[in-house]
Amino acid sequence: MFCAAALVPSPPLLVPELMGRAAAEATELRAAAVSAVEQLSAVADRWLAVGVDDGEGRYDETTVGTMRGYGVDVEVRLSGSPARSGPDPELPLAVLLAGWLRGAAAADRAIEVRTVPADASARWCSHTGMELRRELDASDDRWGVLVLADGANTLTPKAPGSFDSRAADVQRRIDDALATADVDALAELDEGLCAAIGVRGRPAVQMLAALVGTDAVSTTELYRGAPFGVGYFVGLWSRG
Repeated sequence: MFCAAALVPSPPLLVPELMGRAAAEATELRAAAVSAVEQLSAVADRWLAVGVDDGEGRYDETTVGTMRGYGVDVEVRLSGSPARSGPDPELPLAVLLAGWLRGAAAADRAIEVRTVPADASARWCSHTGMELRRELDASDDRWGVLVLADGANTLTPKAPGSFDSRAADVQRRIDDALATADVDALAELDEGLCAAIGVRGRPAVQMLAALVGTDAVSTTELYRGAPFGVGYFVGLWSRG
């Protein structure tokens, strides 16, 4: 059954080796993300990760990747199981970050990662989230879900997507919804506006909203900010 979710972003800057001298600038965000995964692992028997990519994908516990495409050959694994092949340098970033967080916070665990399309409709996200909930609730194990989702990338003039005056208000509403488990607000996020201001994580949080549904959940906010002009939120949702 589903018991909890951890929400983290998926920027390469979480990995210290990729940041060089600038690694300290992401220390608070990195610590919060690792803490979220540690807390998820403490309450869940098993967990899987959901992130965003160009299309759907499933990556099992034998998956091994490398951050080489981002500048440094940092190997990441989804478990301690033997790999079927060498590290894949072309894995989606969400898969790589899920593997890195597993290694940093819960190295004794194995995870599966599922990616959802960046352009998925809200209706598709709702259907897929409810399907995943049924799948998890059919198990006797306590399942945790790690949701990797970035916010707007247009919050400052130097942000990756440049500046968009609409972004700050939307990001605040997203952060507030994640902080309070306001599933209705997440489900109602405007697809076109989110795409325009670079909220790439929209499908993942809308899928989470559908997965949780009408359940009562307690929330813990661990981080919110935009240190590089991109909105990042870290927190926990727990049933009951």
